[in-house]
Amino acid sequence: MTRELLLVVHTGRPENRRTTEYVAGKLRQAGLKLRVLVEEAADINAACYDTIVAHTDEAAEGTELVLVLGGDGTLLRAAELARPAGVPVLGVNLGRVGFLAEADSEELHEVVAAVIDRTYHVEQRMTLDVIVRLNGTVLARTWALNEASVEKSSRERILDAVLEVDERPVSGFGCDGVLVATPTGSTAYAFSAGGPVIWPEVEALLVVPSNAHALFARTLVVSPNSLVAVEVAPGGHPAVLCCDGQRTVELPPGARVEVVGGKVPVNLVRLKKEPFADRLVRKFSLPVQGWRGPVIPNR
Repeated sequence: MTRELLLVVHTGRPENRRTTEYVAGKLRQAGLKLRVLVEEAADINAACYDTIVAHTDEAAEGTELVLVLGGDGTLLRAAELARPAGVPVLGVNLGRVGFLAEADSEELHEVVAAVIDRTYHVEQRMTLDVIVRLNGTVLARTWALNEASVEKSSRERILDAVLEVDERPVSGFGCDGVLVATPTGSTAYAFSAGGPVIWPEVEALLVVPSNAHALFARTLVVSPNSLVAVEVAPGGHPAVLCCDGQRTVELPPGARVEVVGGKVPVNLVRLKKEPFADRLVRKFSLPVQGWRGPVIPNR
């Protein structure tokens, strides 16, 4: 049976294009077929792929996985294609931190070998389903892997918002924005906004006000079954909803953004069973000098 992958690449850097040629060459030598996106094909050597596909929900249909060469932004773009097809995403970090990526550029040989030999496992990650309403009318439906952020649309203005959990108001404040994140997204925008790091296997929603002018504007960790809503004040200024930095919706005054745990997860490829604490230390270069490990009693 023919094995096929979708290749998603950050083509803006010459070194990324060279990496693509190396990876694609090894995979095609092993008999795998490769698809690339139409908007990236012009920047990739034609010898690197077999098929060009449009950026649609069907782009990854029938593939074994989506292989990402780039940073977290590229991986989030790839997740948009992999999720409807139900196939996993394997990220190789060619950017900076690349927290979502499974491997770094110096591990390319191991990545290629694992794909060819299928010596990898798949980890399910929670997502968010998001609905935007205005006076009861649905304006938009979207989703997120990392976070859904309601933000002020103008730098000079304050976003006046009311936060609600499980159909009960919790607090209202002026702020720069309100983020609702998954555990996966706790190390992304929510982390920069002062939220806690949540281990991926924890099922929860993370609510993080950003620069809120209020006595009670703490981060909340709520049930994955909760309905979190952010209402933009009817008499205030417009705002914008941004999901994973990929999908945006303009929010008029009075708009209501509802966020719940997503019905469809995103599957991430893992090459090794590394504890999350090790990934945290490695990706953020955390100081762990002096650690002596657990004390093992005498037997």
